[in-house]
Amino acid sequence: MTFQQLITDLKNRKFSPVYLLHGEEPYYIDAVSNYIEKNALSEAEKGFNQTILYGKETDFITIVNNAKRYPMMAEYQVVLVKEAQNLEWNKDSAEILRAYLENPLRSTILVLCYKYAKFDKRKKIFKLMDKGVVLESNKIYDNKVAGWITDYTESAGRKVHPAAASLMAEYLGTDLSKLVNELDKIFLNVPKTREINNEDVQNNIGISKDFNVFELNKALAYKDVLKANQIVDYFTANPRSNPAPVVLGALGTYFIKILKCHYAEDKSKAGISKLIGVHSFFVDEYLVAGRNYNKWKTFQIISLLREYDLKSKGVDTANNDIGPLLKELVYKILH
Repeated sequence: MTFQQLITDLKNRKFSPVYLLHGEEPYYIDAVSNYIEKNALSEAEKGFNQTILYGKETDFITIVNNAKRYPMMAEYQVVLVKEAQNLEWNKDSAEILRAYLENPLRSTILVLCYKYAKFDKRKKIFKLMDKGVVLESNKIYDNKVAGWITDYTESAGRKVHPAAASLMAEYLGTDLSKLVNELDKIFLNVPKTREINNEDVQNNIGISKDFNVFELNKALAYKDVLKANQIVDYFTANPRSNPAPVVLGALGTYFIKILKCHYAEDKSKAGISKLIGVHSFFVDEYLVAGRNYNKWKTFQIISLLREYDLKSKGVDTANNDIGPLLKELVYKILH
């Protein structure tokens, strides 16, 4: 079941006696468990009918004993097990839960939040939980983040410019909880009547308007030597705002997309947009970059980026200061 399907069912009060929420991305797990915690029961019902347990502090006997209770003056009772990955999932202890799952109480909503890892689907107990509702919350890929930001913004009844979504994606990465926090901050400060733009992102997240990774990529694409070096000087003066892993990671992602453009079978804007996972608004920039860096130069740049990533971590160098390293790297990319 998808996240949206699950939330729709919960809003329609279509409850299952068992939920397994598992996977490497905690955002969806937290979103579902928080919704159930806040909305499955009324405030008056929660006192007697809602139990919250934590994996490190509980065991399967306690979980099952709570799950077997009948609700008091309510249709349902809720048993939320947070951090369920910290339970002792050995064969003997989990047997207690397995026995309950064979015939769960229909008036109980048992929610197991198994975070930061996928539940082992080979286990017999998984097959029993799969008879209820299972949500697998997977990490989002880098090239999908900007699209996710756009979808989340639209679901909130707002609009975001593709450049602003890409800028957020470059700087905030794949941490969905962090993205949501920053987007909600922007929603509070930008009128609903207009589109969220680059300036809104810069003002609310603390990204320099002219000197950021997004602008560095663009300067390199167009071989704007002056602008590229101005940005590197700014990064050198503000290393905490522009950490080496973020800068080098963004450059690596960018040039890998340029390499993909060289090998694209469909050279149309729509084809390249789909291939590299960017909005068609940006395709012209990648086409320019492809003309400025042939495939062999692009291979060389990707190799350089790997080399300088290691150097930034102190490998094969006596000085891992990101400032001089980045200046040297950008010079080699441009020449």
